Amino acid sequence: MSAAREYGLEEQYEWPRPPAGGWTADDLDRLPNLPPHTELIDGSLVFTSPQTLFHMCAIRLLEHALLEQVPGHLAVLREMTVQLDQQNRPEPDLLAVSGDAVVSPRQTAFHPEDVVLAVEVVSDDSAKRDREVKPRKYAEAGVPHYWRVESNDGLPVVYVYELDPATKSYAPSGIFHDRLKVSVPFPLDIDLTAVNPRPPRL
Repeated sequence: MSAAREYGLEEQYEWPRPPAGGWTADDLDRLPNLPPHTELIDGSLVFTSPQTLFHMCAIRLLEHALLEQVPGHLAVLREMTVQLDQQNRPEPDLLAVSGDAVVSPRQTAFHPEDVVLAVEVVSDDSAKRDREVKPRKYAEAGVPHYWRVESNDGLPVVYVYELDPATKSYAPSGIFHDRLKVSVPFPLDIDLTAVNPRPPRL
C-alpha cells in the first residue's frame, strides 16, 4: 500500500482530468484547489517546482528596481497571468503593463496588448519554456519586450529581446551581466550585483 493511500491523500488530492481539446484560459479561474502559479500552455496545466533562492532574489531585485524607475503611466506586477489566447495563459515572473489595464482588485489576468514587458527568471524545470516556448508565444501575441534572466554562479544575467513587428519574433538586443542599462521600453539602470539576499554588515 502506498503512503498516499495509507493516509487517504489519493482521494484528497485527485488531479483534475483534462477535457477533450484541453483546458482553456477561463478554466484557470474556475478549477478548484489548483497549486499556486499554475500556468496554461497549449491547453495543458503546468505546475511549478519549489522556488530557489536565486529565483526569489532575482525577482525581488528586478521588481524593486522596476518599481523605482517605471514611468507613471505603467504598473509593475509580479506573478500575474497573461491570456495570450484560449489555450495559453502563462504567468511571467514580472510584468510591466499599461496602468489603464489595472481595473479591479479581483483581476487575475492581462491581455497581451496591455503588456509592455514580460520577465522570466529561469529555473531548472522551466528552462525550455522560458528559453523557447514562452518567448515565441509572447512574440506572436505582440508583447514588445521580453527579458530572460539566467543564473551565473548566483548572479543574474539578463538577456534582453525586442519584438520585430514585421516577423512577430524577438531580436536579441543585449546580454547584461553586472549592470542592466537600457533605454527601452523605458530608461532603466539596474545594478545586477545587488542580488545578494543578505544586507551588508555595517
